[in-house]
Amino acid sequence: MNKFLKIIVACFILLAAQFSYSKESPFILLQSTTSTKNSGLYDYLLPKFKQNSGIEVRVVAVGTGQALRNARNGDADVLIVHAKTREEEFVSQGYGVERHELMYNDFVVVGPESDPAGVLEASDVKQALQRISHSQSIFVSRGDDSGTHIKELSLWALADVDAVKDSGTWYREAGAGMGATLNTAVSMNGYTITDRATWISFGNKQNHVLVLEGDPPLHNQYSVIAVNPKKHPHVKMALTQTFIDWLLSEQGQVLIADYRVHGEQLFFLNSK
Repeated sequence: MNKFLKIIVACFILLAAQFSYSKESPFILLQSTTSTKNSGLYDYLLPKFKQNSGIEVRVVAVGTGQALRNARNGDADVLIVHAKTREEEFVSQGYGVERHELMYNDFVVVGPESDPAGVLEASDVKQALQRISHSQSIFVSRGDDSGTHIKELSLWALADVDAVKDSGTWYREAGAGMGATLNTAVSMNGYTITDRATWISFGNKQNHVLVLEGDPPLHNQYSVIAVNPKKHPHVKMALTQTFIDWLLSEQGQVLIADYRVHGEQLFFLNSK
């Protein structure tokens, strides 16, 4: 092949690649807590957003701590997470544009139906965790710096119990997502703390039941945050803002509130 023909072929390849790229749907990268993914919310919600906007949302579901670290490294356009103090720090340090409260549900304590620690008799989560600790009943922690793990540690502090010092005895750290942690708790006949949405969606409950709910410290707030393009210029801010505005709009909020699993509402609205 002579030099001129090689140049023509190279030009055609370049044009074909550019055409292929131009035909790809615009997309943004969402770093998300696992609970929203595991609940099925995104499978329900994101196709509706794409149909409305033409924008695809690609989800990376990890613990909140890892999601925030990934976003700090520029591996995200937007976050949906649930650890308020960490989120506020992320924004105050310039990595996030603004924190918008999106929706909430709550955490619950689940355990074996036999309830060896007597958690069903506890008046609140503080007393429930003290009962688990004093009886040295098995408790399985996510142990993964997720939003759920962060909340769990704050609840042990509220109960004035240093559970981590007993790691490997009655207190077990799974280092895994919520589904795997629930499976471990079930297999070990132990207790754990989970977000309600994942518990409702969880299919391997066996002899495990919800043993404590409704205490105000178990509130579980989710927020949405755009990654700051001043830190990471490649962030697709216009597309990201379209997504955030849609989530916070009446249409997005009604869809979130309408989402059900086994007839139960998983997420409730308090967007700001």
